[in-house]
Amino acid sequence: MDTIKESVSDTVPERGRSRTGGRSGRVEQRANATPPRKPFINRKLAPFEILNEEGLNLIEGNADRLLKEIGMEFHDDPEILDIFRNAGADVQGTRVRFEPGMCRKIIQATAPREFQQHARNPANTVTIGGNNTVLCPAWGPPFVHDLDRGRRYATYADFQDLIKIHQMIPHLHHSGGVVCEPVDLPANKRHLDMLYAHIRHSDRCFMGAFIGGMRAQDAVDMAKIVFGEDFVANNAVLYNVSNTNAPLVLDANMSGSLKVYARNNQPVACTPWTLAGAMSPVTVAGTVAQVLAEALATLCLVQLINPGAPCLMGSFASTISMQSGAPTFGTPEAGKMVLACGQLARRLGVPFHTVGTLSASKVPDAQAEQEATWGLMMSMLAGANIVNHATGWLEGGLVTGYEKTVIDADLCGKVSAFFDGIDLSENAQALDAIAAVGPGSHFLGSAHTQSNFMSAFYLSTIADNNSFEQWSSEGGLDAAQRANRKWKQLLESYQDPGLDPAIDEALQAFIAKRKESMPDQNYY
Repeated sequence: MDTIKESVSDTVPERGRSRTGGRSGRVEQRANATPPRKPFINRKLAPFEILNEEGLNLIEGNADRLLKEIGMEFHDDPEILDIFRNAGADVQGTRVRFEPGMCRKIIQATAPREFQQHARNPANTVTIGGNNTVLCPAWGPPFVHDLDRGRRYATYADFQDLIKIHQMIPHLHHSGGVVCEPVDLPANKRHLDMLYAHIRHSDRCFMGAFIGGMRAQDAVDMAKIVFGEDFVANNAVLYNVSNTNAPLVLDANMSGSLKVYARNNQPVACTPWTLAGAMSPVTVAGTVAQVLAEALATLCLVQLINPGAPCLMGSFASTISMQSGAPTFGTPEAGKMVLACGQLARRLGVPFHTVGTLSASKVPDAQAEQEATWGLMMSMLAGANIVNHATGWLEGGLVTGYEKTVIDADLCGKVSAFFDGIDLSENAQALDAIAAVGPGSHFLGSAHTQSNFMSAFYLSTIADNNSFEQWSSEGGLDAAQRANRKWKQLLESYQDPGLDPAIDEALQAFIAKRKESMPDQNYY
């Protein structure tokens, strides 16, 4: 950490010494202004509907056929088979088949269309559903990358630094979950340290532990220490994703955590993870039908376990290279899939969970940001209510990039401003300003321009819009190099949200007791 702080002071020039006022002073003032924090995006633009009524009916009918004729398997969890059997499904071994419409009817009878996830700082509580979008950082990579230290295995120090950086980014709304995999900690215990880091270093909402019922219960127990048992019993304070093993399988690790969260009234995003051509059909229509079938069965399970428990239809659907079989992102087909799945989720009547700035690129280059921009815009146009991996994702999910995190964060800010729609207030119509300036003049010095100077346009934290001469004289830095400076500045300026000492002490005691109860293991 000291090395990074030293590099900040070495590389970031002092600014503004010769600027005392006038236009240059206003430019500096605006550049240094902190954008207002919003707890989530309230989209003013309507989602893009890629399917017509005939197409929607066709996909829904195909999903029902898959569930009736093929069914879905639930492995190593006899309790789930009993739950489905008692609900009237056809259970043969681990294969469960559903009559057409059964899952949809159960889901629509009790699943909420909208709910809140509470943060320990109430100002950061998010509303999930409706026209709202919550942006979350990367989840799961075992490696991290930055320009100074290169690609390396992630550590707990990286994990904490990323949480602090995310906490300082106004365009993120959620602290996330496994922002990187701290491989220097025992695999079977590191979820405790990760949950503690989110609670201690951020005051935003956070995710629970995803893999297995035991880890999920640890997350619920820690949440009760922070929020109180009664509050947790009646309010969402955690967030869980339950991924299917496409095609058409849910294993005990995922169903175990799903059951714990559902029974504790905590939201579950039922999210098929598919790569078309490998884990689902090579076609968009086939993949979307499979995604819907898997989501319907899993959402139905949540509601059978606890009617009214918050849940989301999820989709993580992309493509593969037909040459190598490697995952590909930012493709036209992936865009079509997320748009269709968003439409289907709205028809079903549950919030929609999906993914954002995914990239197969190894470094924060043009490929990374082209794919990231495509992915995030498609998810926003799909009406996503939660976007996971909105920042930082590289190398197909193997890497969380420090520089990519802040480049993506800038993109998140642009997306937020865009989906705020067009201001039609009297001030925005600017008729008086046009009349005051008149024909043949300019607006640079007008009173209207001066009064709106600070907020008129989105100000990028990464882009360079100066002349070639100024850019060159300041080092000729590209976007990744500027992002390198930016994440160091965010880390340097991190503001600790604090934590009640009694809660902190109770959390650490719980963690110590849980760690003592099991030997270290380097596997789950």
